[in-house]
Amino acid sequence: MRKVVLAYSGGLDTSVAIKWIKETYDIEVIAFCADLGQGEELGNVREKALATGASKVYVEDVREEFVRDYVFPMFRANAFYENNYLMGTSIARPLIAKKQIEIAQKEDAEYVAHGATGKGNDQVRFELGCYALKPDIKIIAPWREWPFKSRQSLIEYSQKHGIPVTATKDKPYSTDRNALHISYEGGILEDPWNEPTADMWTLMVPPEKAPDKPEYVEITYKDGNPVIINGKAMTPYELLDEMNGIAGRNAVGRIDIVENRYVGIKSRGVYETPGGTVLHAAHRAVESITMDREVLHLRDSLIQRYAEMVYYGYWFSPERLALQKFIDETQTNVTGTARLKLYKGGCMVVGRKSPVSLYDAGLATFEEEDVYNQADAAGFIKLNALRLKNAHIRER
Repeated sequence: MRKVVLAYSGGLDTSVAIKWIKETYDIEVIAFCADLGQGEELGNVREKALATGASKVYVEDVREEFVRDYVFPMFRANAFYENNYLMGTSIARPLIAKKQIEIAQKEDAEYVAHGATGKGNDQVRFELGCYALKPDIKIIAPWREWPFKSRQSLIEYSQKHGIPVTATKDKPYSTDRNALHISYEGGILEDPWNEPTADMWTLMVPPEKAPDKPEYVEITYKDGNPVIINGKAMTPYELLDEMNGIAGRNAVGRIDIVENRYVGIKSRGVYETPGGTVLHAAHRAVESITMDREVLHLRDSLIQRYAEMVYYGYWFSPERLALQKFIDETQTNVTGTARLKLYKGGCMVVGRKSPVSLYDAGLATFEEEDVYNQADAAGFIKLNALRLKNAHIRER
């Protein structure tokens, strides 16, 4: 019998997809669930998939690989999409696609499938990743084929066929969670004027419930990667998980944005990225005293381009791989420690130090010193003013 490997989360879309694909294509459905750090959501995912009709279920713990090989390279680039979004969903998709292809090859499956809608970014990310890794793979995308027109119709279908799902008429919004973030989309959020409801807090507390005393945290970096928190060395996943706890209890890392999807639709989303928000700030702080000015500015000029590659699904593209090599080269001396103050949603850098710091107190001081001849600046300014003077003369 033909086989398909479905990227399965246990949520509404992929739970319905198991039954629909099996009946529509008369095909064996193998469910694959990646443990990306979504916690208790995976509690009964294997049993649920089998009960829904999957012939086999793979649940793989890829938490360390996810943070080490996907999140941290993205963090080394300081990548934000549209200056806000830390891309917690975007960066997980290439790893899921990679594992899907590995299982498809192992199971001799000619198809892979996903539960992404025909309006969103994830369909692009999944499929570009799969095609890049196995060009002859065939893809089933139920949302582009089945008769269901809304999440409400999926809820009704699941209830009719006894498929257990957590989405309800009262909470029809979609969530995506991993070690980096949790996202909320749909439901009441489709009106960008509506304030998110109180149940949309998972990884962090609301600012009004955060402690009344600030908390300080020290994060040490080596070659652009965080390796130590408050003096304790940790693995990549352990470090991000620890940072999520620290930032989350101080209400740091929530955004509410309207973003531009790759397919051309504006979408409103609420994202909690507590640990990642603090790690970005700390990384910037260590870079500020260890990176050469022109190297820093050149790297920064490429951040938006890099972010678009990740957001649009081009993780395995030759341009992203080439750019990553340049970015990683810029990080070879980004080693040091940042101290941050977290308080009721605020994240402030209050200190930074490095054994390879380029910061020279003797040069920077406003007090007396014998290192820098201030008179030299006059010639520097006059040379740089030449073109400005000439432009003004020409205009007159």
